[in-house]
Amino acid sequence: MFAVVVTFQIEPGQMQAFMPLMLENARASLSGEEGCHQFDVATDVARPNELFLYELYTDATAFELHKNAPHFKAFGAVAGPMIADKTITTYAQVQQ
Repeated sequence: MFAVVVTFQIEPGQMQAFMPLMLENARASLSGEEGCHQFDVATDVARPNELFLYELYTDATAFELHKNAPHFKAFGAVAGPMIADKTITTYAQVQQ
């Protein structure tokens, strides 16, 4: 398995608009991408402009397919301006 961890800093005042877009992206990934096994979206009231993702894919190739999926590109086009900063970390092997 291949894990992806993403932390977003959302522009102030944009979380309410951003969250439905992210949840739809997660839903579309899970339902439409064979290689996507988990897509968790998490927030914490102590950090109102931060959003954390944990994604689990079959392998790095499945993650590359995710990044090229039409729903991912559409999400980026709409949500991109709402993102102040983004950190992506990948883990090539997840022990089970």
